[in-house]
This record gives sequence, structure tokens and C-alpha cells, in this order.
Amino acid sequence: MKKLTIAIDGPVGSGKSSVARRVAELLGYAYLDSGAMYRALAWKALERGVPLESEQELEALARATRIDLETVSAAGQPASSKMRVRVDGVDVTEKIRTAAASQAASKVAAISGVRRVLVAEQQRAGREGGVVMEGRDIGTVVFPNADLKIFLDASVDVRAERRWREHQERGDALPLEEVAAEVRERDRRDRERKVSPLVRAADAVLVDNTAMGVEETARLIVLLAREKEAENSRRGGSTSVTRS
Repeated sequence: MKKLTIAIDGPVGSGKSSVARRVAELLGYAYLDSGAMYRALAWKALERGVPLESEQELEALARATRIDLETVSAAGQPASSKMRVRVDGVDVTEKIRTAAASQAASKVAAISGVRRVLVAEQQRAGREGGVVMEGRDIGTVVFPNADLKIFLDASVDVRAERRWREHQERGDALPLEEVAAEVRERDRRDRERKVSPLVRAADAVLVDNTAMGVEETARLIVLLAREKEAENSRRGGSTSVTRS
């Protein structure tokens, strides 16, 4: 039976990355973080001094950049447990997780030409199924025919606190109030952008994990995936995903 393509969308701080990674581990699927691609391009733009307001230069940069997402396994862990990001062969996994790269990524991701380039790459990476991909337009644009779509959400206060804790773990001593303002601004920018705004797909299952941890959320999604597998088996196959 063909493996599923699972799309997980949601706003910043909803836990998409941690949940998607755990779902992939539990199912034995590959984990793909679409947001890492935008962060990687944003990091390169910052390094090269490319103006974030120059759509033409950023699109050209996207076309000239090779971004690879590699799932690797730590000792005793599944192959899907960790992802490395390479830009033109250079490992930038840690460098793209700064607050500056995050803010730049939201601006880069709003450019239609950049999205066309990176969406094509995301579709190529996930076209064979057996993947859990997360982002903000996976179920609406990248894989509109994904076998299972999840829209992950939580209250703004909880998402801001999660984001703040991430900064703390990386040694970024940012006030919670500043992070909360950043989350609200990111929400506004993601939902109001003209190209691929953050919206819940009509056929996406809404999962509110305000009061749920990563493990509980992941296992709920795995349960939904197993139900979808059973449904596909009864039908004698699965739906196909959009090809690039």
C-alpha cells in the first residue's frame, strides 16, 4: 500500500516542527520542514546583503541556491528523528534558527517568485509519499491533494510562551513581551500576505493543542493517519498528490 503524504499547517509556535518530527518517527516516514527552506534562503540573503525588499534579487537568489533537507539518525534513533539543512553544500542547521533569520524568512516567504521556486522543490521532495511535511501552505498549495491534512493551532499566549522558551534554550535572552509581539506580527503577516496566506484548508482536521504536549498531539495525528490508511486500503489505493 502506498504510504501517505501528510500535510501539517499552522501558525508560529503551534508546535508544527516538533509534532511533525514525532509523527514521522512513529510512522517511519521522512520529515520535511518547508519553513527551513525559507529560513535557509533568508539566511543566505542576510549573509550576502541582499535587500529583503528586492523581490527580483531574492527570486534570482532562490533560483541560484541549492537547499537540501537531509534526515539523519542519531544513535539508536529513527532516520526521521533529525533534519540537517544545507545551503550550497554548507550545513546551516543551527544558523537558520536565529530570531533574525526567522523574521527575514517571513518576508522572503511573502514573495511570489521565491515561493514558486521553493514550492516546486517541496513537491519534488514529497511526491512519492511517506512524508510528513509542515509549514503554512502545505495543505493548500504544496500538496492540495495530500492524503491527510492537519491544521495545528493553539492560543496566542501559549504559542508565544513556547516561542520564548525556544529562544531561551538557544541562549537568546528576549523578554516574553517582545516574543509575544513578534508572534502577533508574524501571525498578521502570514495571514494577510497576498501569496499563499496561512489559511486552514477546507478538508483539514483542526487540532488545537493549547492544552496538549507534543507526544499527545503526535499520537492523535498518527491515529488519524492509521484511520486514513485503513480507508485507503478499503478503497484499494490512496489519493495522489499534486505533481510539480
